[in-house]
Amino acid sequence: MSELSLPARAYLLACDTGRNRLPDRERVAQLVRAAALTDLVLRGRLTDDGGRPAVAGAGATGHLVLDDLLAELAAEPHRKWRAWVRRGARGTLQSLEAQLDAAGVISLRTSRVLGLFPRRRPEVRDAAAAAALHDQVAAAVRSDAPAPAEVAALTSLAAAAELGAVLPRGERRRHRERLARLEEQAGAAVPALRKVIRELQAARTAAISAASGGGGGGG
Repeated sequence: MSELSLPARAYLLACDTGRNRLPDRERVAQLVRAAALTDLVLRGRLTDDGGRPAVAGAGATGHLVLDDLLAELAAEPHRKWRAWVRRGARGTLQSLEAQLDAAGVISLRTSRVLGLFPRRRPEVRDAAAAAALHDQVAAAVRSDAPAPAEVAALTSLAAAAELGAVLPRGERRRHRERLARLEEQAGAAVPALRKVIRELQAARTAAISAASGGGGGGG
């Protein structure tokens, strides 16, 4: 899968190949968006300018998701990393899925829940290659040897997104120092993703608490 972009690898890493589904699309959308930003950093197309991504260099990358994001970044250079992780994440996810489907990497099946709400279910064509990504991440976390930049970035992104099926919480805690070293290779989008994921979780927890306690207080 060396020809795939980093957001494509992050997407495949997040897929549940056994059940042909993508758990928690909102989380994965933000993961993919952060992976696209990180990919551009690794390619030398983005630098950090006072907490904001700044476009460097010229020309296309050859990956539509990355080129679309570059155009967005050039048009609105004032936004910070965290804003770019959130902004347009759903559209980036859908665009990536369409491209992976067209390339034969996944088979994307669309159905409707209750006949109303669209649901996309990806079937990864090469489950063994997707499993190899899991192995790369596991090896990067458990080793003290230097990791290739893309592997370090993919591992850092998976940890920041708290993908439990890839890196369980106990594993992340046990290898906290190693993950911090890997993250140094990835750039500013990874800590931005971590903050966005924690904000998402806090909002969900607050919504559940409000729903469960909405009928209380009487007596």
